Amino acid sequence: MSQDDAGIDLETSLGYLLKEAASALRAAMEDVLRPLGMTITHYSCLELLAQRPGSSNSDLARGAFVTRQSMNVLLQTLERDGFVTRPSEAPVGKVLPTKLTPRGRRSLEQATAAVRSVEVRMLSGLSDADHAAALRILRSMVSSLRADPAADADAGSAVADRGGGLASGV
Repeated sequence: MSQDDAGIDLETSLGYLLKEAASALRAAMEDVLRPLGMTITHYSCLELLAQRPGSSNSDLARGAFVTRQSMNVLLQTLERDGFVTRPSEAPVGKVLPTKLTPRGRRSLEQATAAVRSVEVRMLSGLSDADHAAALRILRSMVSSLRADPAADADAGSAVADRGGGLASGV
């Protein structure tokens, strides 16, 4: 199924396929986290805090791909429910360093096992070499997209020559 030159062929668009994969991954993660009373953002926040204790609201928001305001609301809830602690006043500047409580760690252990099962299922059709190649390719794509947007004009003609492109907003 091909579209005219102005459109994007969804059958061959890597951008569209990445969005489809991200959507499927999100749905699978939601399915295993929901019985634990968690959202993906809740899990991401706990995982980030386990790996980076004392992170600020801004750091956690960036790591979980949400706004600072959304993360602040989540942190207030997690603190109220005993999953994290934050000082009442910032020790330095305005940053309130957040830490996991023992309850937060126990909850994270369950969630990590559930999320790991989703990742194992997602990767079940890949060899070790395919897995390594996928990591390398995806990292390269992220790096390219975060690079200088002025380079996009040059890269756009090369992508068009291959008949591909990113489906923006899809």
